[in-house]
Formats: sequence, C-alpha cells, structure tokens
Amino acid sequence: MKSRVLSQWIAELLAERPLRANSLIITIYGDMIAPHGGTVWLGSFIKLVEPLGLNPRMVRTSVFRLSKEKWLVSEQIGRRSYYSLTATGRRRFEHAFRRIYDDPRIPWEGDWQLVLMPGDGLAPGLRETLRKELLWEGYAAIAPGVMAHPSTQGDSLLDILQGTGTHDKVVVLQARTLGALSSRPLKELAEECWNLGQVAAEYQSFIDRFRTVARALRNAAALDPEQCFVIRTLLMHEFRRVQLRDPQLPRQLLASDWPGDTARAMCRDIYQLCQQHTEEHLMTVLETADGPLPRAAQSFYSRFGGIRPGAEADAALPAST
Repeated sequence: MKSRVLSQWIAELLAERPLRANSLIITIYGDMIAPHGGTVWLGSFIKLVEPLGLNPRMVRTSVFRLSKEKWLVSEQIGRRSYYSLTATGRRRFEHAFRRIYDDPRIPWEGDWQLVLMPGDGLAPGLRETLRKELLWEGYAAIAPGVMAHPSTQGDSLLDILQGTGTHDKVVVLQARTLGALSSRPLKELAEECWNLGQVAAEYQSFIDRFRTVARALRNAAALDPEQCFVIRTLLMHEFRRVQLRDPQLPRQLLASDWPGDTARAMCRDIYQLCQQHTEEHLMTVLETADGPLPRAAQSFYSRFGGIRPGAEADAALPAST
C-alpha cells in the first residue's frame, strides 16, 4: 500500500518543480538502467516513467532528441525499439556521477591548477566553450583570463583541453599556496570566486525538501516499490542538479558546518532505504530484447561508499533531519 505522506510529498514536488523530460531520462538511464546493462525496450520505459508525469509523446520526443545529442542510440528489433546509452553518453554519465556517488574531495596541501587563456590565442566561441567546461568541472575565474581550481588532479583538465581542442592554445600551470591553508583571505577568495553562499543555500534547500521523505521512509511499516522508484528518481535528479554546481573545494576552504556533508549523508541513506524496492520495480516493469531486465552489476553496490543488496541503511539520518 502506498504511503499517503509520500504520495502527497511526490505530488507537491512535481507540481512545484516541473521536470524537464530530457534531463530526467538521463538521470534514470544513468542511475538505474546503466547498471542493468544499459538497454531497455522503449515501451517498457514509457510505462516506468508514467508516475513521474511523462506521457508517451513526451518520452518519444525526448529520446529522439537525446539520440540526436549522442546520449542514446536505438536499435529496432521487429516492431520494438530498444534504447541504450551510447559510449559517449556512458562516459558523460560516469564523469558526472563520480562526483555524486563518491565524495571526490582529497587531502589538500595547498596545490592549485591554473589555466591561462591568452587574450588573442582563442577564438571567442572556443574560449566560451572552454570556460563553460572548466566551470562545470569546478574551476573559477580568479582573474581576467585565469581559471583556477585548488587541486593537483590533472586528468580531468587534460580531458577537457583535448576534448575542446585547446590543449595547444592555453597555458597550464601548477601553483602552491604559501601560508595557512585556511586563512581568512583564502576563504574570502573562495567565497567570492565560487559563490559558495549560493551552493550552500541550494544544499540546505535539498535538505529541507527531503527531510519529510527521510522520516516517512524510516517510519513506514512497508514500502511500495513504485513509490520507492519515484522517490529515488527525484532524489538523484535533485541531488545531481545541486552536486554538479558544487566546485568540490577542499574542506579547508569550506565552513565547518558546510551543508553539503549533511545533504550527502541524507541522500545516501534515502538511496539505501529505497534501493531494494526500486530494483524490484525496475525488474518487474522494464524489458530488454532478451527478456526481463538482468540484475545490477556488482559495481552498483559500491555507490556511496557501499550499499548492501536488500538491506536498509544502518546509519542514522543526520541530526538535522
């Protein structure tokens, strides 16, 4: 039996925040379908997303657009269409969701990556493309023509430069902070350049929005698989939206009560509470060319530091919930 509290919460959220079909489909494919092989019959997918307010026409239009954008690829078998993540789409997903399932912050000793963009070395369109890619990766403009991030991780930067064709058009430097790593000027620089106040406010909104869900799931005598699917979808859709705006700065540059930590703990626990029933629902509704959806790959259970098949979260929800 569906929870009345959760049904009301779902209805209110869907009314308050209308979902963009393209983005929602990517969330579902990346979070739920990729671990199960990545391919499903379109008809079964349409049935899956109906409780989220997506009608068949919206879904068909969206998957067509996502195919054009190289996120999805279709295969026709008889009269049925099967859609899969492309290799490019899978890479995009894995790149984005690494930041979601695993906290990427590592111990910081004051190192920085700097990208210098010469004034006449880049065409305006190429400069804007590179700037957007670097912003998405967590870089910020600390001075005109200078993008920076406090880390030593150069693999993602190299991928961006090669992907945008700018590896031979910019100057990449490494720098090191001299002095205290949590000094007031350094924290003020981080707050100003990365707009941490706005990121913190979005995390707090996420916490406030999902507090009711956390309590209801904990108190429910039984959970409904379809409701769990909807909640997990909305959870990951919202957390993904906020997380990808987080520049992932070292903890020395963040406030001691940084709400991103509480938001991540809440997301992990709700995900764990919903995951068994969601998996059951997916395998009941979705179909592949070979029949029912296969079980999730073992790597699925490494998310959020490790989730256990068929087990509820043991960790207590944060005190603020």
